[in-house]
Amino acid sequence: MAARPVWLNPLRMRLPIGGWVSILHRASGVLLCLAVPALLYALMLSLRSPADFAAVAAFLGGGIGFLFVLALIWASLHHLFAGLRHLALDLGWGEARGDARRTAWLSLIAALVLTGALGAWIG
Repeated sequence: MAARPVWLNPLRMRLPIGGWVSILHRASGVLLCLAVPALLYALMLSLRSPADFAAVAAFLGGGIGFLFVLALIWASLHHLFAGLRHLALDLGWGEARGDARRTAWLSLIAALVLTGALGAWIG
């Protein structure tokens, strides 16, 4: 009898695209939840005084802030599209292997393309 693996390395697993979209759906949800306190703090600062508003606007317009905004845009879009895909699968729509693979790629690519378009528009 072969020994069972004690630790599985997810980076070495060959998941289908639907598995990756599902994992990224969970990760984007976690990212959105963790971003709520930072966004509320930024909102509080921006409403406190004109100087604090300028500081928040400068941070969000700068390099790290812009990457933060892009990450939140991607997380929102991916979570939306992957969530709609999961709802459709729950209703029995697109359960065939080919359809499931196509919708997984579609949700992944749509989130990336729209993130790039919105990033170019706000940047």
